[in-house]
Amino acid sequence: QVQLVESGGGLVQAGGSLRLSCAASKFTFNPMGWFRQAPGKEREFVAAITWKGGSSYYAASVKGRFTISRDITKNTVYLEMNSLKPEDTAVYYCACSRTRDYSENQYEYNYWGQGTQVTVSS
Repeated sequence: QVQLVESGGGLVQAGGSLRLSCAASKFTFNPMGWFRQAPGKEREFVAAITWKGGSSYYAASVKGRFTISRDITKNTVYLEMNSLKPEDTAVYYCACSRTRDYSENQYEYNYWGQGTQVTVSS
C-alpha cells in the first residue's frame, strides 16, 4: 500500500508557473505519473518518470512547458509547470504504477492521490 499526497495547486494567471509535489508514504521502484482531469473531460496523462533511470515522458500538450522530477531521498515527485495556459486548468493527480513499466494508461496505475486543483486565469 502506498499513500500519495499532492500539494502545490492554486490559482495563477496565464503565463505563470506552479510546482506540484507528490509525497509517497514509502519508496517504490515503480514509475510515478501525473494525470489531470478538467470538468466534463476524461482524465488524461500528463507526465511520468521512472525511479531507476530517471527517464521522463510527457503528453504532447505539455512537452517543453512541464518538467517532472523526483527526489528519491524524500520519496517525492514534482511537476514544474511553466507558461501555463487556461486549458491547463484541471485537478491534477499523482499516481503510482502497478508495474515496473512506464505507461500513459491510467488503468496501469493502482495508487492515487486525492488531487490538487490548478486554475489558470486568462
